[in-house]
Amino acid sequence: MNQQALSSFIWSVADLLRGDYKQSEYGKVVLPFTILRRLDCVLEETKEKILTEYAAKQKAGINPEPFLLRIAGLSFYNTSPLDMKKLMGDQDHIKENLYSYIQGFSPAVRDIFERFDFYTQVERLAKNNLLYKVTEKFTVIDLHPDVVNPYQMGLVFEELIRKFAEISNETAGEHFTPREVIRLMVNLLFIEDDEALTKPGIVRTIYDPTAGTGGMLSVAGEHLEELNPKARLTMFGQELNDESYAICKADMLIKGQDVANIIAGNTLSDDGHPHRKFDYMLSNPPFGVEWKKVEKEVRKEHEQQGFNGRFGPGLPRVSDGSMLFLLHLVSKMRPAGEGGSRFGIVLNGSPLFTGGAGSGESEIRRHLLENDLVEAIIGLPTDMFYNTGISTYVWIITNRKPEHRKGKVQLIDASGLWQKMRKSLGSKRKELSDEHIATITKLFGDFTESHQDGKPISRIFKNQEFGYRTITVERPLKDEQGNIVLGTKGKQKGKPQPDSSLRDTENVPLSEDVEVYFKREVLPHAPDAWIDHEKTKVGYEIPFNRHFYVFQPPRELTAIDADLKLCTDRIVEMIKGLSA
Repeated sequence: MNQQALSSFIWSVADLLRGDYKQSEYGKVVLPFTILRRLDCVLEETKEKILTEYAAKQKAGINPEPFLLRIAGLSFYNTSPLDMKKLMGDQDHIKENLYSYIQGFSPAVRDIFERFDFYTQVERLAKNNLLYKVTEKFTVIDLHPDVVNPYQMGLVFEELIRKFAEISNETAGEHFTPREVIRLMVNLLFIEDDEALTKPGIVRTIYDPTAGTGGMLSVAGEHLEELNPKARLTMFGQELNDESYAICKADMLIKGQDVANIIAGNTLSDDGHPHRKFDYMLSNPPFGVEWKKVEKEVRKEHEQQGFNGRFGPGLPRVSDGSMLFLLHLVSKMRPAGEGGSRFGIVLNGSPLFTGGAGSGESEIRRHLLENDLVEAIIGLPTDMFYNTGISTYVWIITNRKPEHRKGKVQLIDASGLWQKMRKSLGSKRKELSDEHIATITKLFGDFTESHQDGKPISRIFKNQEFGYRTITVERPLKDEQGNIVLGTKGKQKGKPQPDSSLRDTENVPLSEDVEVYFKREVLPHAPDAWIDHEKTKVGYEIPFNRHFYVFQPPRELTAIDADLKLCTDRIVEMIKGLSA
């Protein structure tokens, strides 16, 4: 069954709910039932062996769990004699039997249904005489991984969540990232890890602090398996939204991952993996979302722990918390001496340039660049995400740069690499093809400056080229007679006093001597000016678009005149026609 037919079938359950449920509530029923059927199908082939082993171990007074896990070949099991098909045999007791079946699952699975508040929906469905009909609808569809592979299942969940979010007028993009964007990020993460790509039995850890439904972790695992079937990724994550967390946890269970590594909660205020470091990390934090709810905890960590905590370099403005996730990931990097880390994070344009010298945003950029952590920034096309059409950027951060990349940052403008989607999904109208992903990956891997159609597409800069000093230029205060006012006390005695109304600032590139700049750019226009060196601040910004701007000379004046004459002649002829 293809993914489109599958999602259409599951979506048809909504027809049963119409009238008794609001459209915005459909997801509360459809999503947990889809997961229940998926788990039911996965356990079907070992069901009888599980029940036999469970009875034997109970009789012997032995803890059955390790034996049941081994038989299931998974990290979960179900000890109930019921399954979804058997539920259909007793219509009058469907509610009680469904509860009994769910209680037969191991604790990690029961937690998934509690996160969905599933029992409330079961009661409501039963009250409206819908429970049997809905359960029956799901019982006839086969969701075994051999029939619907994990990739297809992930797409189904994402499409359902997007549809439910549109109906509810919620932000669908908070839940997931387009799969082709994840594939690009994973390509860039693994490109230089020869051991992970070739060595048998190698184990790597990967972490997503905004895990959503687990799409980034899943695609990373699938991609590494394609490249090296004998390598293994151990997955870690944290997710705030209960429903997304439940879907992610179910997916990890089926993949055989340890679901204790997937934590529920707010990553910024309550780090679910304290003191852990990871080989790889991926994140698509929400864009432009304020962090006021967690401000107290974040500021406390920043002020009390400094660089021993996660937010030592600085705090961004409260209106956008995406850079806090960037800092969180930096804190999770394995030390370079222990192999180091690389991570990819999707951000909007704001973190590139928001905030002047000394601001939280600038200090965060300064920390990254002065510690040589920024490997590359890739500008993606607009209209790539489901909930926003704005420009987005993938930052690749690492503390294990190869020698030829040290002290440098690569900027790749991939905004022109896209194809139009056959059908728009929310704000998403464009997508990356396999060829586009391969092109960007090659640009990154080659690490050279290159052009396409006469325009720059890859550029390389030294870290310090993004830095500048903001100098404060003072002019003397004058009295009513035009005389310069001099200080009378302390260090200022006998020195010209500054006129705050004439005060100005200049940004001087770090690569340039401040005094040389001042003599060239300021003194010719203000011979009495001076620099207050105590107010000098160092700042960093990455003016991405400016580095790829190509000047288009205006057309010749004669060509413009000719066009204007054609236009006016046409208007004159039209007026003649009206007056005839």
